Amino acid sequence: MKFFGLYYLTYLLILQMLVFTMGRKRQVPPEPTYKGHFQDEGKPNEVADQVAHWSPEDKLNVWEMSGLFEGDIMMPDNTDFRNVVLDGNKYWPEATVPYYIEKEDFTSDELDTIKEAIDEYHENTCIKFRPYKKGDSDYIVVRGNSSGCWSYVGRYGGGQVVNLQTPGCVHRGIVAHELLHALGFYHQQSAYNRDDYIKIHYENIKTGREHNFKKYNATTVTDFDIGYDYESIMHYSAYAFSKNGEPTIEPLDKMAKIGQRKGLSKKDIKKLETLYHCKSYDDYWDYE
Repeated sequence: MKFFGLYYLTYLLILQMLVFTMGRKRQVPPEPTYKGHFQDEGKPNEVADQVAHWSPEDKLNVWEMSGLFEGDIMMPDNTDFRNVVLDGNKYWPEATVPYYIEKEDFTSDELDTIKEAIDEYHENTCIKFRPYKKGDSDYIVVRGNSSGCWSYVGRYGGGQVVNLQTPGCVHRGIVAHELLHALGFYHQQSAYNRDDYIKIHYENIKTGREHNFKKYNATTVTDFDIGYDYESIMHYSAYAFSKNGEPTIEPLDKMAKIGQRKGLSKKDIKKLETLYHCKSYDDYWDYE
C-alpha cells in the first residue's frame, strides 16, 4: 500500500507539472490580417540592403530608409494621416497590447533588446504588452523576415505586423519607435505647428520624397497641448531624405538636437499617457 501511495503521489506530481508546462506554452495567433506589402517591384531588396548596412552612428535614422510612407509607416488603402491618431477605434482597449514574437527570426541578444524596449513602456507608462492569448482578436506580431523597420499606426483589428529587419532594425530605440507607431503615433515633424519650431530645406530633399514632409492642420493633428518635442523618438533626423548630404530639417532653436534614437522622451510618455487616459506625470516633469 505504501508503494502504491508513493506511486500515486508521483503520478499526481508529474500530471501537475505537465498541466503547468502546457499552461505556459506560447499561444500562436492566426496569421495577421495586416502583414504589409511593398507596391514597387524590387523595392524590398533595395530597402533590405540599405537597412542591413545602417549603423547607429549614421546621420539618418534607419526607419527613414524603409521605403514606405514617411519612411516606415505601413498603410492600408484610404488611411487618414495624423500626428496622433484621433480615432478612438484605433486605440488599444485598456491600454493593453497582446503581442507575439516570431522568435525564430531573432537571435537571443535581439530578443533581449526587444524585451528591453517593451520594458521601457512598462516602467514609464501605463501601456502593457502581454503575450497573445487564444481568442485575442487584435494583436501585434513582431517579425524580422521582411525588409525594413515598419509598423501600422494604431490598432487595425485582426492582427498586424511590426517588422524589425535583421540585421538593421533591432536596436532599443528603433523598437520603441515602431511600437509607438502601433500605439497610435505618427512622426513629430508632421505636426501642424512644426514651422514654429523647424525649417524644412526642400532644396535638399530627394526628388519624389517631398510628401514625407507634409504637415497636417489643427483639425487632424493633436499634441494634447503638451507641445512640440525636439527630443521625441518620433522625430526625423536633420538629414532625413537628403539628396546631397545637407540638412533637410533645421531646428529654429539653435540648441536643439533632433533625431535621437535611444528611447522615449518625456513628452512622448506624457502624450501616450494622455492618449490612453492614464495617470499624469505633471508632478514629476516640466515639459517646456
